[in-house]
Amino acid sequence: MKKELPTSFSLAKVQCNLFGHKLRVSKNITNHVHEYKCKTCGVEMTDTANGFLARLTPKFKETNDYIAKIHRKRKEVFVAKTT
Repeated sequence: MKKELPTSFSLAKVQCNLFGHKLRVSKNITNHVHEYKCKTCGVEMTDTANGFLARLTPKFKETNDYIAKIHRKRKEVFVAKTT
């Protein structure tokens, strides 16, 4: 059976648990997908496909990077066609 290690106590985490996170946009992936970071405790979140927020895991980070790459290329092609 696994023994759980005690987690570190943080007043910022307690504040966010009581009053909610103060999320700020840290990175724009597309016009509709963003990455957020809490101003108080530093937790990172992202938009999901169904419109909710989820913690920014390495898998979400990788997915967002790939989506950003596709979005940049599409914008470049669109700008090249219009000029």
